[in-house]
This record gives sequence, structure tokens and C-alpha cells, in this order.
Amino acid sequence: MEAFVSGYLCSAKRVGESSFCGDRARTYRAPVSRSKRHGVKMVTEVAVGINYVLEKKGLIDKALEESIDARSPFTRKIWDGIAYSLLGDGKRIRPALCLAACELFGGSAEDAIPTACALEMIHTMSLIHDDLPCMDNDDLRRGKPTNHKVFGEDMALLAGDALLAYAFEMISKTPKSISADRVVEVLRTISHCSGAEGLVGGQVMDLEQEGNPDCTVETLRWIHVHKTAVLLKASVTSGAVIGGANKDDVARLGEFAEKIGLAFQIRDDVLDETQTSEVLGKTAGKDAAVYKATYPRLLGLAESRNQATQLVGEAKQILEKYGERSATLNSLADLIISREK
Repeated sequence: MEAFVSGYLCSAKRVGESSFCGDRARTYRAPVSRSKRHGVKMVTEVAVGINYVLEKKGLIDKALEESIDARSPFTRKIWDGIAYSLLGDGKRIRPALCLAACELFGGSAEDAIPTACALEMIHTMSLIHDDLPCMDNDDLRRGKPTNHKVFGEDMALLAGDALLAYAFEMISKTPKSISADRVVEVLRTISHCSGAEGLVGGQVMDLEQEGNPDCTVETLRWIHVHKTAVLLKASVTSGAVIGGANKDDVARLGEFAEKIGLAFQIRDDVLDETQTSEVLGKTAGKDAAVYKATYPRLLGLAESRNQATQLVGEAKQILEKYGERSATLNSLADLIISREK
């Protein structure tokens, strides 16, 4: 928990000179007297996002732990591999977005927790597979050796496969109070985002553009939308569906989520060039080393930061019709571009 908190709150410290950085789970009180970059309102909204994630992290982690408990001794090895990555010190942004979107439309966290866990499973699968030698070939993830460095490439590949399959089993555990039609819509949304027109397609293009000096901003945006933003979009829209949103609301929240998802990846690109491996919990500087297509490479660091901030501003405008009900989602959007890991 300490690494999780400090990873978010070091950013709040830089923005508002708070002394919270590195503290555990006490409530963060945003500073009200000064701000160096984003203003007091920005710092306050980031604080709301931090507190929300901290509040829901316990619920999410407990559900994830219970989901892989009491398995057959014959499958212990694969479950050990799954637990190693799934129960690590993740940010839990995707499940938090799912719960917040559900609550926006009057649903409860308990209604959406199976889907929230499924989204974290799919995200973890993507990290395990991305780190493999045949993909991004990384040795560090969430501050510890990557799955394949501990369990071997064969077990890492199978752990990712198992997580993807198990994610859909988790969704089937949605409470019966949620209509079957809504559960089917969630299944359709998440399965689509996980395939060739989503995560897989984005990763394919990411690999193809590696080392390409002629990659355009339009191509890069497509990669980021499909490689990263699509799962954040599925998180928000799935939560909204479970909460009872109508089609127009779901479409509106999808637009919001795609923008913050793109901002999320741009922020990742910036952090890869500006942070250390110790802070990130993964190998820093790797994008530049392999000449990967990134926003900083194409536009520079300053413009990349501007793009991320603009995207979050546009995303928040989309939710204006919901008034104060959208405060949590807005705060999570601010948190995304303020994080330091």
C-alpha cells in the first residue's frame, strides 16, 4: 500500500507542496493556500481521486484475493503465477473507474465488483504478455521481477491466458439483480476491447511502428486509443451499463473515457522519459532505447503534457450535464495526468 500511495501522492506534493508523500492510508487534505502549477482546484480534485481509489482499493483487492482462493493442488503452479501479478501493487485505476461510473447512475459497488475485477484481470494479462521477450522484453513490473523472470516464459504466457478466460467467468458472477441484458452488454463490450480491434490490435501496431521514423501523430493516436484507452473506455461504459445508464449516457461516458485513456498513455510516455525505474516500478527510458513511437518523440515533452491536459479538460466538459454527480469521475481524470508512476 505504501508504494501505491506514494506513487500518486508525490505528484500531489509537487503540485501543492503537501507533506503527504509516502504516508499510508490517512485521508489526504488538499492544500488551500498555494499551488505551483495547476491551481488549488486541481489539487483538490486530485485529492478526491486519491481518496476514492484508496477507499475502493481494499474492496477490489479483497475480491481479487477471494477470486483465486482455494484452488486445486494440481493447478497450484499456475495460480501462484496468476497471484504474483494480479495481487501486486497495482494502481487499480480501471476497476475504480468502473465502480465510479456505476455509482454515477445509482448503482452500487457491490453490483459492479465482479466486472471491476474482470477488468483488472484483463489489464494484468496484458502486462504479463507485454513484458515477454517476444513483445516488449522487460524485466521489471510494479517494482519486482516480471512474471516470466520468476515463473518462466511458458508459465507467464499461460497465466495471461488463464486470466483472460477467468475474467469472463468473473463477469458471470454479477448479482442477479442486474438484468441479463445488461450483463450481456458488458460481456460484449469487454470481449471486443480485448481482441483484434482493441488491445491486441493496438499492440500489433505498437510493435510494427517500433523504430519507424515516419510514424505520424494520427497513427500514434490510433495505437494509444486501441492499446490503452480502449480498456479504460470498457471500464467506464461497463460500470455505467451495470448502474442502469441508457444508451445515450453510455455513449457519452465512452467519449469521456476514450479521452482520459489517451491522456493516460500520453502521461505514461512522459513518465518513461522523466522518471527513474525505482519510481515507476518498471524500466524507465525503454521507449527511447528501442525508438518506440511515443508522443514525446513526435511532439516533445511540453506539448505532450499540454495534449494530456487538454484531453482531460475536454473529457470533463462531456460530463457537465451530470453536475456534482460526476465529481468522482472528474477527479480520477485529474489523477491520471498528475500521477508519478
